[in-house]
Amino acid sequence: MKCNVGGIDRVLRIVVGLVLIGLAITGTTGVWAWIGAVPLATGLFRFCPAYPLLGINTGGSCSQ
Repeated sequence: MKCNVGGIDRVLRIVVGLVLIGLAITGTTGVWAWIGAVPLATGLFRFCPAYPLLGINTGGSCSQ
């Protein structure tokens, strides 16, 4: 897996993922909020499987 998620994109994915999971845990939203695991995982692993299909790369060289 080549890194293709970088910087601001990564932070936003992690924050959105955690917020959605938090809402699911507290019962504020329905079970659909567990979908927050997807942006959380893509932010943590710095790889989004949809990006290569769409020709997107926000990661630059991803040298971390």
